[in-house]
Amino acid sequence: MPIKENREYRTMELRAVEPTDDIASKSFIVDGYATTFDSPYELYRDGKYIVMEQVDRHAFDEAYTEDTIFQYDHSGMVYARTRNNTLKLETNDHGLKVTADLSSTEASRGVWDAIDKGLIDRMSFAFTVSGDSYEEEEQENGDIIVTRTIKKIGRLYDVSAVSFPANEQTSISARSHLDGEIKRLEAERLHSQKIKEERSALKEQISRIMEDKSND
Repeated sequence: MPIKENREYRTMELRAVEPTDDIASKSFIVDGYATTFDSPYELYRDGKYIVMEQVDRHAFDEAYTEDTIFQYDHSGMVYARTRNNTLKLETNDHGLKVTADLSSTEASRGVWDAIDKGLIDRMSFAFTVSGDSYEEEEQENGDIIVTRTIKKIGRLYDVSAVSFPANEQTSISARSHLDGEIKRLEAERLHSQKIKEERSALKEQISRIMEDKSND
């Protein structure tokens, strides 16, 4: 699956909507959720850091979705798209629901058939983030949980049926961004720890001076 470095990718389930018995009126509809809202999931681990991620329920309010497409493995033919209403995106309390009509061509109907038979059951979507925030919490065992909240999606490029997701967690570009964020947090933590140590040493020094004076 081709990965573009300026986009992030996530993987979710995809299913075919129950077909009718009549081949002539077969719907060829697939649906799934591109993401759920306000529901943290583990993105990846890096040493003592555990990176969690959640998507704010308003993240798609201003996202560009006017020409989002449905593909296979993020490349090749376009099987549905929002611009001609064969691909529909809808936000609800659960998340961003994706519904694609794959009846247009013989090739798209073939993709539907593979999904219906369970040969393909995963969906990956490509997007950019234009606003996020981070919180960290240290656990008793020393692990540090960093929770990333995606507050604003810039653009949803495509949703794709995929045979094998290139990375179940995150793309190279997203990992690079998150690694940079972890380095920043670690630097802030080390700086804060250094200040605490310096303050503690200063207090000890003042305490010794006061004790020496009281003994004079």
